[in-house]
Amino acid sequence: MTSGTEKRVRNRHLTVRLSEDERAALDAAAERAGLTPGSYARQVLLGAPAPRQVRRPPVERKELARLLGELGKIGSNLNQLAKAVHEGLVLYTGEIDTAIERLLEVRNAILSALGRAP
Repeated sequence: MTSGTEKRVRNRHLTVRLSEDERAALDAAAERAGLTPGSYARQVLLGAPAPRQVRRPPVERKELARLLGELGKIGSNLNQLAKAVHEGLVLYTGEIDTAIERLLEVRNAILSALGRAP
């Protein structure tokens, strides 16, 4: 193998025509592998090793990032509920129950993304 960046070493192109379904299948397989479609195709066609740095996060990491955002929203809602209680406002148990249910949903989704049973 020669040294140098991928751009300098890989300077030949291969064009392959795919149907929409074939391209969707290729993109989905690459996504599951955490690779770009080009890196995935190179790995499948040539048995080439995966690149040192995976540029596209796998679906699970994307899902975990989304869930982290959801946790932030739920935490904000719980802080607002706590502030309301400290100010003497009356809360309905439904508001608290809803926040707890959302928290449990996110917890179960995180466990599922990690391959664990909720």
